[in-house]
Amino acid sequence: MPSSVQLIRAAALSNVAEYAYASTAPKDARLIFLAGSCPLDVAGRIVGRDDYAAQALACVENLQLALAAADAKLEDVLSTRVLVASGDRADLVTAWNVVRDTFGDHDVPSTLLGVTVLGYEHQLVEVEAVAAVQD
Repeated sequence: MPSSVQLIRAAALSNVAEYAYASTAPKDARLIFLAGSCPLDVAGRIVGRDDYAAQALACVENLQLALAAADAKLEDVLSTRVLVASGDRADLVTAWNVVRDTFGDHDVPSTLLGVTVLGYEHQLVEVEAVAAVQD
């Protein structure tokens, strides 16, 4: 079933951003608010210690599992926020590239933030998302 999410391009804004500037869902859509996806394995251990790309991938994989539990998929995501524990822009870009590549053509509105620290020891990346599906 195709996604009901519509991505909106804003021709009056720069095309440098690698994502749509807005998204919408139909009025009868069920919204899904996902907790921040962390780079944890099933046992609760951090995956990819000291590796921004590995942690970003683990976050997106866990996000996909949470979406599946809500009968949704990446194409149903309306927006994301990518949190990266670093003051180095290169680390943010490393994490962002993994998230962007995983989402592929479904380039949802996103915010990329450098933060001081995240919740788990050795955690470098977290990905938040909101999705919408029509039942």
